[in-house]
Amino acid sequence: MSGYYPVFLELTDRPCLVVGGGPVAEGKVDGLLAAGARVTVLSPVVTKRLAEWAAAGRLRHVARDYRVGDLAGYQLAWVAADERVSAAVAQEGRTRGVWVNAADEPARCDFILPSVIRRGRLVVAVSTGGASPAAARAIREELEAYLTKEHAMLVEVAAEARRDLRARKSAGPARWRGAIDATVRRLVASRRYRQARERLTRRVESA
Repeated sequence: MSGYYPVFLELTDRPCLVVGGGPVAEGKVDGLLAAGARVTVLSPVVTKRLAEWAAAGRLRHVARDYRVGDLAGYQLAWVAADERVSAAVAQEGRTRGVWVNAADEPARCDFILPSVIRRGRLVVAVSTGGASPAAARAIREELEAYLTKEHAMLVEVAAEARRDLRARKSAGPARWRGAIDATVRRLVASRRYRQARERLTRRVESA
């Protein structure tokens, strides 16, 4: 039984450290930049893409090996390096209270990364608690075929309706249960977004 608690983190402008400069580290950095984190990459050598991001000012590159003490000032750290470095980073993280993710080493992770699907503002995460990343990836690929642009637009329609209702202070969370019905979904599928929003608003207000 996994002890992991699923959570989405707000990383905008939060200082995050990535130890390592290879393709795995690049993948971590890509996700962190998309989330708006302030990223530092610590590695003597980095991939071409990481170097380009550093040159463009999207991240800070410190071109040397990890040293004990490098986690000071960071809130989260990712390490994609050899086991010796992973062990040292994980140990420092526990000492400083910095959460660490060590690539392919669940025993040294304070948190793990799920397999993610993004459709606009809709984000679906699949995890096996570290038991089988391959299985999580296979399940994600199945869900990718199911989740379409329509699901992303449904989120946008619901967000607009929620914003309008909250501005009028006319509906609480309980009223939303069952409000997104088959008709709302059909209207979204046919790109009749205004009608979908109006129906959704009416259903919530009348609940």
